[in-house]
Amino acid sequence: MLIRVGFDISFHFPAPTAMVFMLYLHPSRQSSVRQPERLTIDPQVPITEFHDGFGNRCGRVFVPAGNVKLHGEAVVEDHGRPEQQLWDIQQWNVQDLPHEVLPYLYASRYCEVDSELKNTAWAMFGQMLTGWLRVQAICNFVHQHIRFDYQQARANRTALEVYRERAGVCRDYTHLAIAFCRSLNIPARYCTGYLGDIGVPTSAQPMDFSAWFEAYLGGEWYAFDARNNLPRVGRVLMARGRDAADVALTTIFGLNTLTSFQVITQELPVGVSV
Repeated sequence: MLIRVGFDISFHFPAPTAMVFMLYLHPSRQSSVRQPERLTIDPQVPITEFHDGFGNRCGRVFVPAGNVKLHGEAVVEDHGRPEQQLWDIQQWNVQDLPHEVLPYLYASRYCEVDSELKNTAWAMFGQMLTGWLRVQAICNFVHQHIRFDYQQARANRTALEVYRERAGVCRDYTHLAIAFCRSLNIPARYCTGYLGDIGVPTSAQPMDFSAWFEAYLGGEWYAFDARNNLPRVGRVLMARGRDAADVALTTIFGLNTLTSFQVITQELPVGVSV
């Protein structure tokens, strides 16, 4: 299947301002791109591209004062099947993990591991079978424990606060699940990208970027989604990191006002050519 993804985001800047953004598709998705990715800024300014320490593709700009619009679009191909569930896969002992995986066991800005969450994780999940079954049990708990509520969104909420407050948005579900996984010695990393209503009832909520996580099991990374908590079709990765602090879609070094925000994730009809 073909999926059109894109966004229109507008800001007002009182003064010329520097910005870094992660609004490109992740490099791992490049082989699936069927209509070349296009990102434009109005008014037009030079874009300097680079890759950060996590391998994410980033852009850097200096925008003028006034209204600035960012537009992006691409068409990607997807196999169209729900994500696999491999129930027999086990987690590796910490001493056997590759060096590059270890940072995803540590505490990070929004995922406290050295807190009461560690004792809670071991009390709730420590006696269960390890591996995929344990990660799925974590997703089940987080999915049931948190009430999804856009009105409760807060940019600085940590995993421990999510656990205590029991409300939030997809990034909050993801942070709590990651913190539980790391507390149980399962490497877990934060992902952000597009996830449209493909193969599921259409949501009444406006389309937004989505957050999920990947757990390292049996020597590979696998996607899990505590917010939706079921295999989905058409997940399109943009960036990965330790938590949301590493994958901010825009980082703006000055005062600004967000004036409009629209995300598009749409399955194209069969037979449409691009």
